[in-house]
Amino acid sequence: MSRSLALFAIGLVFGGGIGFVTAAGNGVAFEGHDHSNPAHHGDATGMMAHDHSAMVNTPAGDDAPRVEISVTPDAMSGWNLQVETQNFRFAPEHASGADQLGEGHAHVYVNDEKIARLYGAWMHIPALPEGGAEVKVSLNSNSHGIVAVDGVPVEATLWVGGR
Repeated sequence: MSRSLALFAIGLVFGGGIGFVTAAGNGVAFEGHDHSNPAHHGDATGMMAHDHSAMVNTPAGDDAPRVEISVTPDAMSGWNLQVETQNFRFAPEHASGADQLGEGHAHVYVNDEKIARLYGAWMHIPALPEGGAEVKVSLNSNSHGIVAVDGVPVEATLWVGGR
């Protein structure tokens, strides 16, 4: 048994070493990437890039998109987020595609940190920080731009107390 473990350990050491040498010889870098870099979202192969800061502006009026949210404690654990929209349709089938007025998806934030992309009216949030947190939902276009009405982002924010 101990001989098998010794051979296994030797195999791991040499296998890992050979893997690193091979990778280094082929120019593979073992580092992260800058998620804020626009190049991260697209390339020269025609893959569509998306800009999370671009605005897709619509005029104010009765047809303008709106969003409201509510957050309630879940009976088992965490919280349930409900998102109600007007003049906006969740369109997961068009995600990362061309913008169409009045459709897209939502981004969910807790204390300004994006935790999810949302394609429907409900979402479970497993936990929020003790003492409470700010929950925000923004409407986003198919191309991930911020949906805005007369230059103002369409979003809803709610303070949720901790348990």
